[in-house]
Amino acid sequence: MAIGLSEEHEALRESVSGWAERNVPSELLRAGGSGRPPFWAGLAEQGLLGLHLPEESGGSGYGLLETAVAVEALAERMAPGPYVPTVLASAVIHASKRHELLEPLADGTLTGAVALTGALTGTRAADGSLVVSGRAEPVLGGSLADVLVLPVTTPDGEEWIALDASAATVTELKSLDPTRPVAKVEIAEVSVPTERVLDGVEGPDVLDLAAILLGAEATGLASWCVTAAADYAKVRVQFGRPIGQFQGIKHKLSRMLVALEQARATVWDATRAEGKELAFAAAVAGVMAPDAAVQCAKDAIQTFGGIGYTFEHDVHLYYRRALTLRALLGPSAEWAATVASLALQGVSREMEIDLPEDAEELRASIRAEIAEIAQLEGKEQKRALAERGFVMPHLPRPWGRDAKPLEQVLIAQELKAAKVRPPILIIGAWVVPSIAVYGTPEQQERFLPKTLSGEMIWCQLFSEPGAGSDLASLQMKAEKVEGGWKLTGQKIWTSVAHVAEWGICIARTSSDGTKHEGITYFLVDMKSPGVTVRPLTEMTGENLFNEVFFDDVFVPDDLVVGQVGEGWKVARNTLSNERVSLSSGSGGTGASVTDLLGLVGRLGRELTPVEAQKVAAVVCEGHSISALSLRVTLKQLAGTEPGADASVRKLLSTSHAQHVSETAVELLGPAATVAADVKLGDAGYWNRAVLATRAMTIYGGTTEVQLNIIGERMLGLPRDPEPGK
Repeated sequence: MAIGLSEEHEALRESVSGWAERNVPSELLRAGGSGRPPFWAGLAEQGLLGLHLPEESGGSGYGLLETAVAVEALAERMAPGPYVPTVLASAVIHASKRHELLEPLADGTLTGAVALTGALTGTRAADGSLVVSGRAEPVLGGSLADVLVLPVTTPDGEEWIALDASAATVTELKSLDPTRPVAKVEIAEVSVPTERVLDGVEGPDVLDLAAILLGAEATGLASWCVTAAADYAKVRVQFGRPIGQFQGIKHKLSRMLVALEQARATVWDATRAEGKELAFAAAVAGVMAPDAAVQCAKDAIQTFGGIGYTFEHDVHLYYRRALTLRALLGPSAEWAATVASLALQGVSREMEIDLPEDAEELRASIRAEIAEIAQLEGKEQKRALAERGFVMPHLPRPWGRDAKPLEQVLIAQELKAAKVRPPILIIGAWVVPSIAVYGTPEQQERFLPKTLSGEMIWCQLFSEPGAGSDLASLQMKAEKVEGGWKLTGQKIWTSVAHVAEWGICIARTSSDGTKHEGITYFLVDMKSPGVTVRPLTEMTGENLFNEVFFDDVFVPDDLVVGQVGEGWKVARNTLSNERVSLSSGSGGTGASVTDLLGLVGRLGRELTPVEAQKVAAVVCEGHSISALSLRVTLKQLAGTEPGADASVRKLLSTSHAQHVSETAVELLGPAATVAADVKLGDAGYWNRAVLATRAMTIYGGTTEVQLNIIGERMLGLPRDPEPGK
């Protein structure tokens, strides 16, 4: 995975990575950071210094995203030298429309550096020039720069200048990152001509660019740390097992991947944003990317153990650079304060999908169909949506529309625009795909139309008292009798069983083979003799879950889905649909960032700095989930597998509503002592949410199991050993 998504971005990444592997040997990392590195000319020849610059200024005519792709790839190799300082300097100068410096920066003739902090002052001369004095430090790559981009405080406010380094006294400082120097820049009464004053550039603009480019570098550092630590965990053996098989290490590495993908998604989104949305998106990236790099480097050192603490191992170099990036960008708390401030002003980021031009003809056709359906009401409207395949359009006809990702996106957009709400299927949304794939034609005709229209309510009879996450260890028996099967046993945590008409049930029809074999998938009439439903009172005091008892419940042969003994395959189809559904949204609790911001507006007071940090944390998390979701959709539209984005999104989504509601309750303070009851205003509403959301990291696949899945499927870590082995 990488910041870029398209085939062109992947090709660029592979090209840069291959070039770096050939031209940036590991011994170069310890050669010191003074002077231009030996690969500098080659870097310029590859066009990597001007990807974001217009062709008329010597660049390639692309954008910031392409530069971020290159920055990330070079950071994985820990490329030393002034590459990132130079592209940041040219990006700032380009924002001012001062083109005369861009070509020599793009072709490598000149190098640049940007001071993100400084104590420089200037006075305006009669000819419009600035007379500048003062000091700026630390300046990343300042001792390697030919052009210094510096902030100057003037009577008219802050201005930015592009100064020849020869006009300043530049002193190299001993750097925490030995591969790239920092410097102190001192200026005494230097006259800066008007053509070197960067009109239109403001401090926030520079910081936004820095957050994006240094954020991209941070993701590259984190990426190397995740990959290197995971590779080591696969082969390092302790106590007779690869350490990656131990859950402590597996979960640590999975969390590292989660942090990396969140950082990538937010940096990627910031490269696409404009206006106030850019300030918001860049601030989120400023919170998440540097912290992700530091955390991944720390955890990589821990995974490597003693060897990771030695100077000879490269991991400490990644840690040093990650710490340096975070220090240069400023505390994540300051970025978080910006996020909170903008969010409370109503600034957010609309995750819009850029669709191909040929989509409009298809959109027009879909819009016309939905317009007809919009004229109907109630059951007739729901049935029409089901009959025309709009409820689950990805399914094959006649149950769906066999819709490809583009059509699915258009349908969702047009339904929303027409204010037509599809039926709420609840468990039915997980049932339909399994029957559509594995059911007989008779089963499909009997169950799918009414389920798709929302007229048939289902429950899922999978979990048992001794079989929760380890579902394949279920014990319910199904005994073959004339014309069907008799089911005996108990199911638990069964949502809406007390109102469901039908249930999907898995039971053991044979004890031969592995625990995944001998399981059969049944459709159960919940009114059958021998079915007893006993509601369970949940933490909220409500009754959504139930335990269900089967006492010789007869299920005819024609209600077996799939082959006898192969029900695990059908159940996996159901579970995959369940987890997609559970990871999208707040799970019915209403605990969203929008709700939280609404609460803040009703508090009638200013947030304390600590409270603002907590609000920003959930805003950033919610934004990262949205960006990950958009990346998944774009990959699907391109016909590629979503990869880590989808797995990380699922994990984050299950806990996000918990974090939102917990933050709300903290903001309420002593008021949050009333009962968990939505009728009791904000306090009751959020107390109900904070209790209800505790279930989300359990019933959708526990967090711990999800971390195992990420570690094993995304990072290739060894699976947990079978019991007794």
